[in-house]
Amino acid sequence: MPRPTGNVRLKAARVAAGFNSQQDLADALTRSATELGIRGLSVGVRQVRRWESDTPPWPQPDCQRLLVHLLGQSMEALGFTSPWGSEGHLPDDSRRTPAAGGAAAYGMVVLPGRAVTAPQTPTVAVDLEAVTRSHRRLYWSVAPTSLHPAVLAHATLGCGLLAVTTDTTRQRIAAALAETYLLAGRIEFFDLREPGRANDTLLLALQSAGEANDPLLGSAIIAHMAFVPGWVGDRDAALERMTAARTYARRASASAEFLAWLDAVEAECETRCGDTRTALHLIGHAEDILRTGNEHPSPVWLDWFSPARLEAFKGNTQMIAGHLPQAREALLKALDALSASEDKQRTVVYGDLAAVEAASGNPEQACEFAGRALDQLAITWYATGMDRVREVRRALAPHRHERCVRDLDDRLYDWSTTVSALSR
Repeated sequence: MPRPTGNVRLKAARVAAGFNSQQDLADALTRSATELGIRGLSVGVRQVRRWESDTPPWPQPDCQRLLVHLLGQSMEALGFTSPWGSEGHLPDDSRRTPAAGGAAAYGMVVLPGRAVTAPQTPTVAVDLEAVTRSHRRLYWSVAPTSLHPAVLAHATLGCGLLAVTTDTTRQRIAAALAETYLLAGRIEFFDLREPGRANDTLLLALQSAGEANDPLLGSAIIAHMAFVPGWVGDRDAALERMTAARTYARRASASAEFLAWLDAVEAECETRCGDTRTALHLIGHAEDILRTGNEHPSPVWLDWFSPARLEAFKGNTQMIAGHLPQAREALLKALDALSASEDKQRTVVYGDLAAVEAASGNPEQACEFAGRALDQLAITWYATGMDRVREVRRALAPHRHERCVRDLDDRLYDWSTTVSALSR
């Protein structure tokens, strides 16, 4: 039997990704160029044919980004050889920041690579971890549009260091990189409202966690990925990801807090998919886990969950289920238990309390809580919190002529709030 000819790596990756013909891949690359904001780029089947030849030319930078984005592998893994040497350094004009595409455009090219130069000193991992921790803390107080570019730049640095380190230093850098991509994905999903972009970034986080061989971090990343289909009511896809997240958690020493958080994530997905009964059962199970506890400590990066936040999850689900008195009680309890630094979550709780009062026929109380949410948003912006306020305003439509609702409109659509919301 004759041996396959041409760039079999690219062809295999193309077929594995579901593009059965060269034309299919060309069409998909052209569509992706539009989606990622790369203007004026059209890929034809002749170009794909050249890439799959015995001597594939090194693609232009924008085409590199598209190939990596669609096929999920590095350029080297796709059968291309850099004309700038074994380290694959690109000329200066190809290192520019992509116009769009999130972290996926920054890191996937270099992430699968192995060490190609002399190892760095072990302190490089310590220093990278320190910046990672700082970014994690800054998330709760810094505007997302300010923090997000810094987090992506930090991920780029981590990718570069990953390629020139070995052994335990490489493993620690990979773990820090996974945390960084996880933070970027959280910003993209919860703050910037870009779920597709967040999913790509979280995939990079998962690849990095695999390099670090950290199953607990992998579980956290996959659980975050469950939010993407869960938010739009795709229950099967969300539950499949939650099954994977729980499988990874079983491979590690998961704390009671972490296991309760997994229940809370699945509960939120079930709520979004319309099954509040199952969601409340999951929340009850999470409460039991927290009461019982276990001997395993929580990882330092688990800073987005607490008993107070579980109570907030519970109140939201009870509100959506129509259990308004119970929801009010749970949300007020969550509000009292939130720490001073949990400004973003406080905005969400105010919004849910406003929704409870709106559903109970109390427009004045609803507007009061919505106003408190807007006060908090003026200090710490959170897209999820603003979504809650807008949902409340829609629920108050029957009361739109009442003075309290008009006052709320004046605040919701003043110059500062409007410009702020539209610019983020």
